[in-house]
Amino acid sequence: MKKILIIVDYQNDFVSGSLGFQDAVLLEDQIAEKIKDYRKNGWEVAFTYDTHESNYLNTQEGRKLPVPHCLKNTEGWRLYGKIAALCRTEDKCFEKPAFGSMQLAEYLADKQYDCVEFAGVVSNICVLSNAVLAKAALPEAEIRVDAACTASNDARLNQEALDIMKELQIEIING
Repeated sequence: MKKILIIVDYQNDFVSGSLGFQDAVLLEDQIAEKIKDYRKNGWEVAFTYDTHESNYLNTQEGRKLPVPHCLKNTEGWRLYGKIAALCRTEDKCFEKPAFGSMQLAEYLADKQYDCVEFAGVVSNICVLSNAVLAKAALPEAEIRVDAACTASNDARLNQEALDIMKELQIEIING
């Protein structure tokens, strides 16, 4: 079985920085163990980076969420804690200026994975967006989200996102 784990935006600004929240901090060990498990089984691991430029506040997102975050090559843009240490130079990394990554979707479709699993933050925004794109790119693949490895700064929105993904035939595990 050809599998890939996508760690979505587990960056300093979403964990402990300008948009950080306690539930994101609590995911670190679980995500690290999941990465190690994938590597032990010889499966691929990839990472997305929310990536903004210095003109962020002048973008549509910046006008609707006027909190500068994940500015490219800043400390807030880098992966958080143990997850940063687990990212290897050979891992595929996708910089994305928007919630979802078309580049990631195209990569998944080209590689024809049997299973694509998601972990990371924020469940109701970037995890949801990229899981839906993966489902569109690979309609016959198993697309899943590990509920124990994703979170939102709003528990209600987290649960609603998981419920919506389930309705879209994205498997929710550990939920």
